[in-house]
Amino acid sequence: MPTRLLFLVLFATSLPADTYPRQLAIDVLHYRFAITLRDDSDEIEGDATIDVLFVKDGVTGFDLDLADSMHSLDAFAHSGDKIRIDVSPAAHAGERRTFRVRYRGKPAAGLRIGTDKYGDRTFFSSNWPNLAHQWLPVVDHPYDKATSEFLITAPDKYEVVANGALEEITELGDGIRLTHWKESVPVAAWLNAIGVAPFAHRNFGTSAGIPLQTWVYRQDRDAGIATFEIPMRQAIEFYTAHIGPYPYEKLAGVEAAGVNGGMEHASEVFYGERSVAGRPASSLVAHEVAHQWFGDSVTEKDWDDVWLSEGFATYFALLTTEHYEGRDAFVAGLKRSRDAIFTQQKRLPQEAVLHNNLADMKNVLNQLIYQKGGWTLHMLRGQVGDEAFWAGIREYYRLYRDSNASTDDFRRVMEEASHTDLAWFFRQWLERPGFPTVEGKWRYDAEAHRVEIDLEQTQPGESYRLPLEISIADGKVEKIEMIGKQQHFAVASATAPTEIALDPNTWLLMENRF
Repeated sequence: MPTRLLFLVLFATSLPADTYPRQLAIDVLHYRFAITLRDDSDEIEGDATIDVLFVKDGVTGFDLDLADSMHSLDAFAHSGDKIRIDVSPAAHAGERRTFRVRYRGKPAAGLRIGTDKYGDRTFFSSNWPNLAHQWLPVVDHPYDKATSEFLITAPDKYEVVANGALEEITELGDGIRLTHWKESVPVAAWLNAIGVAPFAHRNFGTSAGIPLQTWVYRQDRDAGIATFEIPMRQAIEFYTAHIGPYPYEKLAGVEAAGVNGGMEHASEVFYGERSVAGRPASSLVAHEVAHQWFGDSVTEKDWDDVWLSEGFATYFALLTTEHYEGRDAFVAGLKRSRDAIFTQQKRLPQEAVLHNNLADMKNVLNQLIYQKGGWTLHMLRGQVGDEAFWAGIREYYRLYRDSNASTDDFRRVMEEASHTDLAWFFRQWLERPGFPTVEGKWRYDAEAHRVEIDLEQTQPGESYRLPLEISIADGKVEKIEMIGKQQHFAVASATAPTEIALDPNTWLLMENRF
């Protein structure tokens, strides 16, 4: 059985968590999107070809997500933002067939058509999290990944960037140009992206064998070079060395209207216009480039596990800071992140990192998913040690590259890498809302030559399991584990310390009132 088909059969036995209806009898293998854009209208014309593998026998039909505002030019039943594709005769397991969907309409979302900050007309996709179907016929959920290609017909005053490798640029006459990009690696629907604008396009060599590019507005050419080129090269070099090979044909930094911060489409990251400020956007670029590995290549099976994308990118951006700027800058970033978690968790006291059967996609993200998800990885690194942490990260990427993973999949990989049961750790930090608050006091027993320490967890609810470091003034660090709401510890010390600190090396997410 082909590896991809075997994966699908195994996946079909698992239960979905978010409420999107899976169609486990089919697997879309490839999309070919031919899109016509004009200047005299915001209406687009689409001609999509969909290559489908049937996983089960007897399939007589399936659905594709496509907004009702996109008017089908074929005889498909179309309502509720879905089109019904009839399959006749019924398909057999292992069979592949190709289907064509022609349509036109003005996108209500998913494709932003409007002016950039300089007043020039532009076209930028905006698919996150489930808006690709507003202008493309797709299975609009990350569980189904497919290769894809865009054939964009547009006025020749525009440059076009899209996923993957550039296949063709053809002048069609009368001021019209065809640009063809092809993504040969399977990606989730929302990661398909196009940018169409009067770009300044620059190639700036390769890193780890991967072509690097910037696509910014012509007026921002110099600022774009200063903003993106060094951080992009640093990020791809660090991640390639520490995680594994870059998964796509190129890495492009694209200035895009309508974007706040960044958006990590496969092989091309869109950055908001404010980001192009003429100085290196190191943290932002490191975050978005990390997504190429985690979120784009290794994609969550389910929106409930979105921390596998955003938590990973948040922490790996900090790891990039640690690598290039040093430990102090890294710890400063951790502390800013920790403060944000405390603030957000107090505003959302019932929210955990993992969603529970997410139904409303407006709630797919919050700061806990970014910051507490990232801190969970940091604490995992502290729990298992650097060697096991990086071995597990590399193995997780190797196993699930270009496919999908769950939190349980990640946990199992890390348990194997560390030879440790981590079920308690994942439950405590990902499924439980809130955070621990530790208060305490200490005294020195001169006769016994030891420090007597009394600690109390004062947060609501049961106690956390807390591996703690304690330092005394002479630089000695002791490791203890607090498992109860109140505990007493004794630490040997030949002399009376002038100062004692909990968690001196910043490994634990806790409010410290010691």
